[in-house]
Formats: sequence, C-alpha cells, structure tokens
Amino acid sequence: MSKTGGKVTSVELNEKRQKQAIKNLTEAGLIQFVDLKLGNAHEIVKQLPGPFDFVFSDADKDWYKQYFLNVTPKLKKGGCFTAHNVIDGNVPPEYNEFVINNKDFETTIDKKSRAGIMISFKK
Repeated sequence: MSKTGGKVTSVELNEKRQKQAIKNLTEAGLIQFVDLKLGNAHEIVKQLPGPFDFVFSDADKDWYKQYFLNVTPKLKKGGCFTAHNVIDGNVPPEYNEFVINNKDFETTIDKKSRAGIMISFKK
C-alpha cells in the first residue's frame, strides 16, 4: 500500500473487534493504510464510493448477494470480488449460482480451504 497509495477499507459491526483491529494495525505500523468503518455493513457497503481493485466478503452470508450487487458496479475492470465460506453450507446456494452465471465475471471456487473461496474477476 505504501508503494501504490492504496487503502484497505474494513467494515466491522462489533466495537470490541474494531478496537482490537486498531490495536493490531497500530502495533504492526499499518494503521495509516486502513480506513476502519464501524457500523452495519448493510448500510455502509452501499455508500462506499469505490473504485475497488479487490473485495473480500466474509460477513453475514445471507447478505452476500446484496454485497455483490452493491460493490461490483464500483469494481474496476479486472478487479476481484472474493467470498469466503461458499462450499461449507453457510452461503445460500442461490448466491453461488448467481455469481457463477454472471457473464460480467469469470469465477472459480478454490476448494483448498475447507469452507471454499469464490474468486470472481470482472471482465
């Protein structure tokens, strides 16, 4: 991030977890590269301005499709949207079908993780 001017945006609902993240990032000397948002991701994510190069979703699984819909219009061409827990039964199967069948993305599922990670590149 220091070389590219990039920034990580993290959305956390739990204040205690966010405080721990701030402590960890500060100790690691990385806090200046992270924009920490505290609150409900259902509202915050749709308000994030973008553009994004990479998005990692590991939040409430029933909301994955909505996160995808809110973020991907702001994802750069060639950008990557990833979602965790896509093969362990936590994510609704409709989400996987929706993304895999989306013609604007090239999608694979990495099954090396027991939970599965869906990796989608914007065409």
